[in-house]
Amino acid sequence: MTDLLSLARESAVRFLLFSFTDLFGIQRAKLVPLAAVAGMSREGAGFAGFAAWLELSPADGDVMAIPDPRSFTPLPWQSDVAWVATELTLNGEPMEQCPRRVLQRQIQRSAALGYQLRSGVEAEFFLLDPSGDAVADRADTQEKPCYDQLALMRRYPLVSALMDGMEQLGWGPYQADHEDANGQFELNWTYADALTTADRHAFFKVMVKSLAEREGLRASFMPKPFQQLTGNGCHTHLSLWDQAGRNAFHDPAGDLGLSALAYHFLAGLLHHAPALACLTNPTVNSYRRLAAPPTASGSTWSPGGISYCGNNRTHMVRIPDDQRLELRLPDGAAHPYLLQAAVLAAGLDGIERQLDPGPRHDNDNYADPLPDGAFGRLPRDLGEALDAFAADQPLRSGLGEGFCVAYQQLRRRQWGRFRAQLTDWERQVGLEG
Repeated sequence: MTDLLSLARESAVRFLLFSFTDLFGIQRAKLVPLAAVAGMSREGAGFAGFAAWLELSPADGDVMAIPDPRSFTPLPWQSDVAWVATELTLNGEPMEQCPRRVLQRQIQRSAALGYQLRSGVEAEFFLLDPSGDAVADRADTQEKPCYDQLALMRRYPLVSALMDGMEQLGWGPYQADHEDANGQFELNWTYADALTTADRHAFFKVMVKSLAEREGLRASFMPKPFQQLTGNGCHTHLSLWDQAGRNAFHDPAGDLGLSALAYHFLAGLLHHAPALACLTNPTVNSYRRLAAPPTASGSTWSPGGISYCGNNRTHMVRIPDDQRLELRLPDGAAHPYLLQAAVLAAGLDGIERQLDPGPRHDNDNYADPLPDGAFGRLPRDLGEALDAFAADQPLRSGLGEGFCVAYQQLRRRQWGRFRAQLTDWERQVGLEG
């Protein structure tokens, strides 16, 4: 494997961003000059973990971020700087709560069963004015703005720069469009193994926000920034491949062309969905998107319960063809690494325990919803998701208890701070009570 210093020299890079994604999905980095790369590649860049969203205290030693040369990514908009993903150690030992390490553990678990997860994400985002209070394009006002050509082309400088960047990096971008909400966009690139997809997802969010700032815009992946508009989803496409390079989800003789293995994986997603939501829908705001009332366009495009279907976008899992599953639960706040780790852990549990997904439902679940009892219920808020996560021992065992405890404690504190707030609505309706 080519060492990091050689990669940097070959690319005429002067600085490297040694980056990690903390437990809340925020990118943390140090800028390392070329002269220091060799030493830091061995020893790592030091961080005070308490200063980021890691479950540590100021009394803990330095967290050392060890770069993975496979993730080396020159910044398309700043050619003398490259980004590299790192994995965290503390006191010389790998950190269990390091999100990239959590994913690596699931990848190893899958490999032991003879499979590799290949995945793709649809990371929707809004383009807002610098304040974040309104959609930046004041002409973007259609009731159904999805695929609006004029609104898309008004953002051509940014969208084309993003597409050019992904092309330059070899991601295989293949389309960009205006999404269902005013000011909302999506760019798609080719699926890959789960770690590559997670690294690209993490970098994509940096690239979108950085290039948007250059255009005087603010990009946001927030799940539901506007009550009346469709929220940001992060639909995730999933398939397992065997060691011979064959798609193990495909079986021409199976129902809808999928194998028994695919249905066991699907069953794992359904079975663990309440706890999974704690990771795929990780913020207070995430639950404004799930099971929300109809938006200005007429649809939320988000699931209202735990069910699956064929090629139908009104359920939690869609089977779009005979090659893959589409999980429609995750939102824009989903952590790039924990998203992949969580769905893989849930799906592998379904395989290992030979779980049954139950009947498929092909109704329009918005216009003709399933009756109560015909499907499982998703958490109504982050507190319920945390409770489900705390109770799901098979999922916790797969992800690692050290990570689960750290993540749960941080999110519990966040949930507690939210619940302690006094809102304007309470004052409006209560002052005269």
